[in-house]
Amino acid sequence: MLRLIKYLKPYTFLILLVIALLFVQANADLALPDYMSDIVNVGIQQSGVANAIPVAVRKTEMDKLTLFMSAADKTRALSDYTLVDQNSPDYATRVTLYPGLAQEAVYVLNKIDSAETTWLNPVMGKAFLAVSGIQQVLANPSQAAGMASGMGFDLSKLPPGTDIFAILAKLPAAQLTQMSSTFAAKFAALGDKMIIQAAVTPVKAEYAALGIDTGKLSSNYILRIGLLMLLVTLLSGACTITVGFLAARTAAGLARDLRRYVFQRVESFSSTEFDKFSTASLITRSTNDITQIQMVVIMMMRMVFYAPIIGVGGVIRALAKSTSMWWIIALAVIVLLGLILTVFTIALPKFKIIQSLIDRLNLVTRENLSGMMVIRAFNMQTFEETRFDAANKNLTSTNLFVNRVMVIMMPMMMMIMNGVTLLIIWVGAHQVAQSSMQVGDMIAFMQYAIQIVFSFLMLAMMFIILPRAAVSGDRIADVLETQPSIRDPQAPQQFGEPFKGTVEFRNVSFRYPGAEEDVLHSINFTAQPGQTTALIGTTGSGKSTIVSLIPRFYDVTGGAVYLDGTDIREVTQHDLRTKIGYIPQKGMLFSGTIESNLLYGDEHASDTELKLAADISQATEFISAKPEGMQTEVAQGGMNVSGGQKQRLAIARALVKKAPVYIFDDSFSALDFKTDAALRQSLKEHIGSSTMIIVTQRIATIKNAEQIIVLDEGKIVGKGSHKELMQDCEVYRGIALSQLSKEELA
Repeated sequence: MLRLIKYLKPYTFLILLVIALLFVQANADLALPDYMSDIVNVGIQQSGVANAIPVAVRKTEMDKLTLFMSAADKTRALSDYTLVDQNSPDYATRVTLYPGLAQEAVYVLNKIDSAETTWLNPVMGKAFLAVSGIQQVLANPSQAAGMASGMGFDLSKLPPGTDIFAILAKLPAAQLTQMSSTFAAKFAALGDKMIIQAAVTPVKAEYAALGIDTGKLSSNYILRIGLLMLLVTLLSGACTITVGFLAARTAAGLARDLRRYVFQRVESFSSTEFDKFSTASLITRSTNDITQIQMVVIMMMRMVFYAPIIGVGGVIRALAKSTSMWWIIALAVIVLLGLILTVFTIALPKFKIIQSLIDRLNLVTRENLSGMMVIRAFNMQTFEETRFDAANKNLTSTNLFVNRVMVIMMPMMMMIMNGVTLLIIWVGAHQVAQSSMQVGDMIAFMQYAIQIVFSFLMLAMMFIILPRAAVSGDRIADVLETQPSIRDPQAPQQFGEPFKGTVEFRNVSFRYPGAEEDVLHSINFTAQPGQTTALIGTTGSGKSTIVSLIPRFYDVTGGAVYLDGTDIREVTQHDLRTKIGYIPQKGMLFSGTIESNLLYGDEHASDTELKLAADISQATEFISAKPEGMQTEVAQGGMNVSGGQKQRLAIARALVKKAPVYIFDDSFSALDFKTDAALRQSLKEHIGSSTMIIVTQRIATIKNAEQIIVLDEGKIVGKGSHKELMQDCEVYRGIALSQLSKEELA
């Protein structure tokens, strides 16, 4: 996979945009448990009162609260409020909000920042709890004696109706400080969060005393937070949809680019590279392997970038809710990592095998489809079915093994997630009972733990497809990184003008890649323009190998091939092949029409030129016999035309090119003798000025050639005209006498 990263460069902006959107989505998803916690803690348990800082306090109540603050805290706290009375300019507005203002002055909270809120909350909370605690004790005289040690006197001995706070206000500052310290020590065990939660009840009572409708506080708070949750959810949904679209666009674009690059690279391969990569394997790499890459890119952009953000963010926010339960998350993460690594270790070797098994299945399928007539002719259907079934079962069994391993992941992950949920409820319930944790915080911690587990679940899903995609990526990179053995020169030369088309082999030797011995040895001959040079010899003597060196399908390993005096390795392959009309041993036609196949020779050829080429190749007769004529459909590989018709169309395609050099690689083998003779006569009349090189097994085809090259075991054993070779070359004479009588050869 890493070898293909450079191909993602055009999509850098889209990837960065996806990461930014995923960051927004993750933060939105992480905010939802916090909002749920606020609804439970504040909206339900605290009746909509968010903290211990009231927005308004009666002056008489503030005087009581400041008794339990240090001098510095009192000064700072009062600076956060503004005293409003009947003489204040905004009295009319304030009195509608706080009806109690009509009876006495009220302190109204100023706008303060989050830092000031954090400081003021516990200060006001402790003061409210102290005042509330004293009022509760006074309401229950049996508890009054217990307060004596903290306040310095016994409340039970005070006369009924005594204003205890008026007495406390007259106490010396040292005694008030001692009393405040006593209350502070009692509240220290609760912690700031629980102090604020406990102070909500007296704050709510203060609101009621001011005439505020406390019944609406809870519902208004829940509706406000609920609306925020809805907006955050919509934002998360919009990010999810956008990320999905951008990820699909990026993955599809990358797949398109890779297919194009692979196709372009394969087009530049010489026969050497095709010997390395089989056709079935190249098809698999261009389709199945690239599909794997496309899938993994989508998954990576949607999950791999998102999972770490949600996982790390979930850990941070969960610990902010409760640091005492960190071990639950740590335990879950350790178990999850162990599960993922175990499955990954078992499955990875199988993923490497799957792609080669797909290659094998494609190979067997392709051979069966292309060789169906041969299979039927030899009644080998049962054998081929068995061969296909074996390849199919091997792939199926390997896939089933991997799927059986991977199927363990989901139930195990769900079991871990449910176990973590139960553990959090068990431990959290005890902490709630001990007043060291709020119910909403426990719920939020549980949701964050689930998010963390889901982040690992997403990573586990990546581990399911990533190994196979990694294998596919390496297979694609192998093709893209394979440099063709035949390349254009750095500073190419140009053919001289006028171009004649003389082909010369100078001491040429050739050895196939990986072979131990040369198949051609010291080949020397010259094919002149306006002449026919024929190559003949026993099977495997190197005839087709020689002609494949002229268009540089292979490069010589010794000596050189010259075209008009220029080494063909010194010009570009395009310029070289422009001068050559090549008719291969197996006439290959492409799906389309007869016309589209002929236009391969020259896409700008006119109808007249196409007709002339068909006339020369003796193809006009069968083309005219078809109702659609030149527009007759040709099946893939030319399966709907006969072998002879296919060869004639291949010859016509080359003739449309009007090349100075023509190579006929045993391309008359499917023609009857009459058509063969007529075709050769027509070629002589119309392209007699070109250089013609003919590879054939038929003596009759080359009997009138100006030059005949006789090959045997990769060496030239005879060179000359038919008459000369019949006298001087034993190999040629043997081939000739095996085909024709002495009278026919005369």
